[in-house]
Amino acid sequence: MLERSSGVQLHVSSLPGGRLGPEAYAFVDWLHRAGQSWWQLLPVGPPGQGRSPYKSPSAFAGWRGMLAEPAAPVSSEEIEAFRARHGYWASGWEAFAGRRALADQVRFGREWAALRAYAADRGVRLIGDVAIYVARGGADHLGHPSLFRDEVQSGVPPDAFSATGQLWGNPLYDWPALQRTGYRWWVERFRRLFELFDLARVDHFRGFVAAWEVPAGAHDARGGRWRRGPGHAVFDAARRELGDVPLIAEDLGVITPPVVALRERLGLPGMAVLQFAFDPDEPDSVHDPGRHREHQVLYTGTHDNDTLLGWWASLPDARRGLALDALRGVPGRELEWRMVRLAQASVARLCIVQVQDVLGLGSEARMNHPGRETGQWRWRLERGQLTRRHADRLRAVSEEAGRVRS
Repeated sequence: MLERSSGVQLHVSSLPGGRLGPEAYAFVDWLHRAGQSWWQLLPVGPPGQGRSPYKSPSAFAGWRGMLAEPAAPVSSEEIEAFRARHGYWASGWEAFAGRRALADQVRFGREWAALRAYAADRGVRLIGDVAIYVARGGADHLGHPSLFRDEVQSGVPPDAFSATGQLWGNPLYDWPALQRTGYRWWVERFRRLFELFDLARVDHFRGFVAAWEVPAGAHDARGGRWRRGPGHAVFDAARRELGDVPLIAEDLGVITPPVVALRERLGLPGMAVLQFAFDPDEPDSVHDPGRHREHQVLYTGTHDNDTLLGWWASLPDARRGLALDALRGVPGRELEWRMVRLAQASVARLCIVQVQDVLGLGSEARMNHPGRETGQWRWRLERGQLTRRHADRLRAVSEEAGRVRS
């Protein structure tokens, strides 16, 4: 069970400067002042199509673009030590990304380890994000072609984000082929993941039960179908070799009883998103505050959601009325802070808020619109925008909710 705590979601690319330098350390200090125990990030690999961190050309490599010192000296001994330690994927990444690729990974490892240690000293742990799929034509796809099926592509059926579904376009796994290897690729992926993070969110967890596969060449996701996944076998393989793999199951979307059963079998906390609550057409929604679970992670919104102010402006009257009912008795004037206070008061053990909501920003600060291919993943903090006053206010709300460790 997670301890009762809270954190803030902000990707490295959204820091002023977008790098692992002084601004990253300053954000850790801000989180510490704010009484937050967690910093949630998005995938840290090189971004892919449309700047998306979820379409990275590597499931293992760190992004050179995050380096504070991209020209820092690296010795041949350090490169060979890295190659020996990361033998499963290092040579493939070097073949894909070029001669300096491993030197960049040595630099990334140095900078990341230093930042993580600094955060740990201040009681802040890091939450990563596992994009379930890899990029078509990326290092993993090209290096392990037998593990993927190219006649189909990934996506999800029509949902609240898109009437035509979301066509992601990633190659899908050949699960029987992976099974014959003992799920080695996934075991090594989890090994790398927990070299970098203390906890990680598995994006599209339901894909391990069944994935929406769309024929190659389709222009939207409506013509897809569900195909069964490997279930618990991947996680069992990882636990046999690595021990504990602390994960959050992103169980959003079309969630069926087998998805719930898998999450419960694995003992993983699921997710709730406050912006998905207050829907008169879903009176039993797991996102409504009265139906939150203790073993759960509650988000005010994810990277795919609008900010709280942008969401509120777009709410139909019926949903807004239900939200106002839930907010009755929650003190404060600003809508976004009342919603943050409502989220922090949840029984869910872990609560994550978007930094945009701490700042009271509108839709102009949204990170991503699912289904749009351009103009996404660009929002960035301005220097000095996040202040001590913001930290003190968030700390007061978190202390009130019993989420700040003494």
